[in-house]
Amino acid sequence: MTLLSPQLAGDAPRNPIFDLIAQAARNPSVMIGGAIVAAIVIMALAAPLLGTVDPVRIDPGMRLKPPSDLAWFGTDLFGRDVYSRVVYGARSSLIVGLTVAVTAITFGVLIGLVAGYFRSVDIIVMRVMDGLMAIPTFLLAIALVSLTRASVGTVIVALTIPEIPRVVRLVRSVVLTVREEPYVEAAISIGTPTPLILVRHILPSTIAPLLVLGTYICASAILVEAALSFLGTGLPPEIPSWGNMISEGRTFFQVAPRLVFLPSLFLALTVLGINLLGDGLRDTLDPRLAKRM
Repeated sequence: MTLLSPQLAGDAPRNPIFDLIAQAARNPSVMIGGAIVAAIVIMALAAPLLGTVDPVRIDPGMRLKPPSDLAWFGTDLFGRDVYSRVVYGARSSLIVGLTVAVTAITFGVLIGLVAGYFRSVDIIVMRVMDGLMAIPTFLLAIALVSLTRASVGTVIVALTIPEIPRVVRLVRSVVLTVREEPYVEAAISIGTPTPLILVRHILPSTIAPLLVLGTYICASAILVEAALSFLGTGLPPEIPSWGNMISEGRTFFQVAPRLVFLPSLFLALTVLGINLLGDGLRDTLDPRLAKRM
């Protein structure tokens, strides 16, 4: 008697990645947060095509003009187009948020894998990470700006350093659990090289929690960057930034409240969208909440 393979019998194995995507698509938080984030990203990428003008062009004769056909959101105290600065400000926020998240996760994964797998360096590495976590982000940013100058790179470094220990602690906790699994012990027993064990057998277990943590790091970096720019220790004033716009507009809040409300609205929407996306991914990827992984 001929036996049919599962594929021929109509019982083809399901791809877990497709199952995960389908499950995430059914989560309202993922859909709403993803739609908001996608809209902000498209706005940032297509800024020159959205009827914007030079966001740094100063026109003293057009200062504090109300919204009109020439300036959809009006102008600020220097006569710059507020609409263009809001749209281009999305680029600054997304660049800072994504760069901080990617950089912190990259360094955090490398350090966390080593600290969790090699017991001999674990104590030293974690004490260093505890020391970094004790450094306040705002004080670090102020110190870096005073030593160098206000720039995007300085802000990214100031925001990345405190986030690396959080990633390290997460990765280390996953490694400490996974390294005791039978398949890892089997790989060790047959002489599999340590780098291959870390990359092939342990690293995949950290991807799910890192995706969720990455969204929160990105949202936090965007919010802190805006706060630093508001205090004058973030991005330079000439760079369109929502934090800079809020700081400059607060002086004329009673005359033109839109100078504060509009950048604040886009900042809040961006952070809300990223947080909703992170909550949805957490619910989908958490094995206690998800039906299948």
